[in-house]
Amino acid sequence: MNPDACDPLAHTSMYQRAEEDSDDSDGEGGLGNVSRVIVRPPGHSGKAKRGHLCFDAAFETGNLGRVDLVGEFEYDLFLRPDTCNPRYRFWFNFTVDNVKQDQRVIFNIVNMNKSRNLFKDGMTPLVKSTSRPKWQRLPRCEVFYYKSPVHQNHYVLSFAFGFDKEDEVYQFALTFPYSYSKMQAYLNAVELKFPETFERSTLGMSIQNRKLELITFDDVKKPDKMEPKNVIHMVVILARIHPGESPASYVVQGLIEFLAAANQPISKALREHVVFKIVPMLNPDGVFLGNNRCNVIGHDLNRSWNRLSQYTHPTLSAVMKMLKEYDNSSCYQVDFVIDIHAHSSLTGTFIYGSTYDNVYRYERHLVFPKLFATKCEDFCQEHMMFNADDRKSGTARRYFVEALSDNVNTYTLEVSMCGYFLNGTNILTQYTEDGYMRIGRNLARTFLEYYRFTNILPIPPVDELRPRKGGRPRTHRPRARSKTRSEVRVRPKTTRAYAPISYTDLSICYDSATSEDGSPVRYMYGHGNAGYGGLRMRPHIHQDQFSLSNIQAARFSNLDFTSDFRLKVPKAKGVAQESKMPPIEMLNVPPKPHLTIIDFNQLTRGGLEEATSSGKPIEREKEKIRRHTFKSSSSRKA
Repeated sequence: MNPDACDPLAHTSMYQRAEEDSDDSDGEGGLGNVSRVIVRPPGHSGKAKRGHLCFDAAFETGNLGRVDLVGEFEYDLFLRPDTCNPRYRFWFNFTVDNVKQDQRVIFNIVNMNKSRNLFKDGMTPLVKSTSRPKWQRLPRCEVFYYKSPVHQNHYVLSFAFGFDKEDEVYQFALTFPYSYSKMQAYLNAVELKFPETFERSTLGMSIQNRKLELITFDDVKKPDKMEPKNVIHMVVILARIHPGESPASYVVQGLIEFLAAANQPISKALREHVVFKIVPMLNPDGVFLGNNRCNVIGHDLNRSWNRLSQYTHPTLSAVMKMLKEYDNSSCYQVDFVIDIHAHSSLTGTFIYGSTYDNVYRYERHLVFPKLFATKCEDFCQEHMMFNADDRKSGTARRYFVEALSDNVNTYTLEVSMCGYFLNGTNILTQYTEDGYMRIGRNLARTFLEYYRFTNILPIPPVDELRPRKGGRPRTHRPRARSKTRSEVRVRPKTTRAYAPISYTDLSICYDSATSEDGSPVRYMYGHGNAGYGGLRMRPHIHQDQFSLSNIQAARFSNLDFTSDFRLKVPKAKGVAQESKMPPIEMLNVPPKPHLTIIDFNQLTRGGLEEATSSGKPIEREKEKIRRHTFKSSSSRKA
């Protein structure tokens, strides 16, 4: 061991620490979470006076390992590492009482293990008190994050706080806590309120014998005879595999509330056509203990999917067994497995996906993130990433690609612990509990759009889409119209061009080992000198309000052809110059990534499978062109 190495938990107080803990500490100081530890100034003995702060973290989801008094009004706080794993120290949740009115203090959290986090970008801790139970963020001007030479050049989070009431208990936390007991109470309430739509079961038990809850929404009418076209589609949602990422539980709560609503049309349509399996808390032991990433034996479960053990990862083994059974079943088709996390160093909401050697599977894999982006104003495309990193082979996103069948799309949905920037501005909007639940509701709406687009859900009748007459209350009084009519100007006639949508500006990080061969060639009809570098798409033949062409996605629709990719094909002999057959153009897509671009404006409802099937659409297009050319030449010869 290096003699010059410094212990990050070394004593930093300017006072000599008492060899014995206070009378109220129960011997917990320095060993685990502090339990009613009263910090007295030096030279003081006897009963604690008002203003001698009492710290406590011996409760569910609590985390605070030690408190040192380093000045008259300044305290150094040490986080308790995860059980059996001293590497992770980021989550904190503790209470302070026995305060004096108008007492101002400075708290320094001195041993965080993550130097790169959102405290540099404006995130602040949360606080609430007995009479003010709603969580509030501390003012940014009172929070500082810096590298401190006094604390061995570690990054320190310092915040000043003024206690305004004496008989209050103040609680501080990294982000909105969501405990195991709170989940149990919430599920009990939903089960009583929606007994018809809500199905609750126990999928397994954790190491410390806590329940692994499984929530099911299944109102699908089972067909008499199972055929490939009659398979039951399924969506699996996983959350809270990392205990310190509590915003993921609020996202799941918003999703559950949305799906459980009995009379909500969208929820009813989803439940009648798709089965939802939700595991709201994959790591109940780590959540209960107040860990940051690990379970009770110190394992990071989101790095353990590729080395499952029934004894060390019982919750993961139970989920994997369920997924295998449904994936191998001839009755069910698992379409999505989404693992929900909270990110501590990035803002906004975004999705991590995977890359595939199969081009058509990759194109199909990109559809859901695009649909989700159109539903969320807080979606951040710059942080979205699709990769095949070997270092992440133990994550759910990467392991399920190999463990499950090809029709399963696996994603990691990330939500920020802090907030998001409004579009086109530098205004940081902080997330609240309802803001996280809104993400869950938007996730359900995205499933509705996806399954309507793929012909799983029917389109509602036109009468239901139109606003009903008499929808306004009788008390509504229309605005009086002016008797003098203003001249109506005729709108000038303009041509309407359909802008194709591409994924070239998704900011996707392609760091996977994709195929080195050249990308396939796509054949498109067009006129040689028409728009976008001489490339013109075929006009719409069929318009559908639930198709992707009607989704507002301006952030994804910047198509830029900086070079002329056209390769003119010599005309066949015997075809006249005035033939109506347009010339054939070939567009060579760059070799990396090995992808063709789905033109969403050309897709109609139900055309996703045809566009991304492995039936070689290029050869089919060639055959159509050959037949068209043959018919034209034959008719002219006749």
